[in-house]
Amino acid sequence: MDEKFAPHLEELTRALGDIENTGIRAEFEKLIAFRVPPDVAKESILRKFGGKRKVLKIKDLSANLKNFELTGRILDLGEKSIRPPEGGKEGPSRLYTGVLADETGSVLFSSWKELPGSIGDVINIKNAYTRIWQNRIRLSIGEQTLVSKVSDSALPPISELSGSQAKKLIEIGAADFSIDIVACVLQLSHREVLAKGRQSRVISGVLADETGRLPFTAWIELPGIDIGSIIRIEGAQVRMFRGMPSVNVLSSTKVSSVEPEDAAKLAFTFESAARDPVPIRIEKIGSRESMFDVAAAGNVVSVRPGSGIISRCPECGRVIQRGNCRVHGKVEGIRDMRIKAILDDGTGSMSVMFPRELAEIIYGKTLEEAEQLMFSDVSKDAVYEDLRRFLTGRYLAVRGNASKGEYGISFVAEKAWVPEDDLAVRVVELLRRLGPDEENGHDACSEISNGGINLA
Repeated sequence: MDEKFAPHLEELTRALGDIENTGIRAEFEKLIAFRVPPDVAKESILRKFGGKRKVLKIKDLSANLKNFELTGRILDLGEKSIRPPEGGKEGPSRLYTGVLADETGSVLFSSWKELPGSIGDVINIKNAYTRIWQNRIRLSIGEQTLVSKVSDSALPPISELSGSQAKKLIEIGAADFSIDIVACVLQLSHREVLAKGRQSRVISGVLADETGRLPFTAWIELPGIDIGSIIRIEGAQVRMFRGMPSVNVLSSTKVSSVEPEDAAKLAFTFESAARDPVPIRIEKIGSRESMFDVAAAGNVVSVRPGSGIISRCPECGRVIQRGNCRVHGKVEGIRDMRIKAILDDGTGSMSVMFPRELAEIIYGKTLEEAEQLMFSDVSKDAVYEDLRRFLTGRYLAVRGNASKGEYGISFVAEKAWVPEDDLAVRVVELLRRLGPDEENGHDACSEISNGGINLA
């Protein structure tokens, strides 16, 4: 394997021991073959196979972590009986659930053993793990987990930890429950939904500040609030869906308009927040668990299997294989087209999903035209192979939503286009990032700008 991967393999060896005979090296090479960045591949394997225990804060928690240490204050604690299945010999088990917090956020937890503390106490947890439950990260305390009460802690008191935290939109994540924000309304719509057996009116839209954007849902009326309004929201809840946070406005949430004199002091206006996002580096996208409505640009370095013409279940929209949906069984599939590509900008890479509307624009062929190609070639892979020839190496910009998982960044594109930047502009930017040519004592960027280098 390439020498550039040697430091990662050495770190895995130090943490996990013999990686050759245990199959860990093969696992690493498999991830690299699927174009998973080396750092992400290494962290994935460390989480999967254990290794040196890390001391984490709640904000650092993500899905499927194992063997870490955490200290937090108990904000809520309850217990309930879990009855065994019919015919089981054992009596009811006790499950303890609650909320644990530190200065960085809060997390739901569940424990199969009684904890050495009550509400307000600080506990230290070793060898815990995380899982996803109802689209949120949950801290799980198992039989092998060590839990101890901490008598002296620098953590803030329960009154401070249990209150809503003032946040910028970019800071909101899975570790947040109740938040206070100031933002402007970019989008607003109303719809009727069936909730608890009756029709309810729901308001949804998009909020923005100087740091980013997030979707929101309001289950109460918002009199006087419209697109362009700058509002203060206090005591909103954070809801997670597929790794993406959204702001949930409930009956207990306080919503008010920001007075013009206070709005003038903010770092954003409606006009500045409403501008189209400027493409950012993929490494910056990878530094967050998720990002809503962001843009990036790079070269298509790979078109992944599963691209081209596919069949979807008419009931749930899932991709079906050989006429079978994993949920609804044998179904008559609906033809669709998509592109799964790897986009790389030199700072990182991410997997981008293009739905049919964008796939047709990028590919230059409609679904019907792609089907004709497939039938004329008498091969189900004809469209996929044609996409590979057509797209590999092309420079594209995309706009949509990103989330980070075990295998890197997943990006669902909502818009895509070919940037109008001149090649010379991009080369100058690349050389500027690399720095001046110290060996020759001059700046290569200046030469390009002055026409000293031919880019043709």
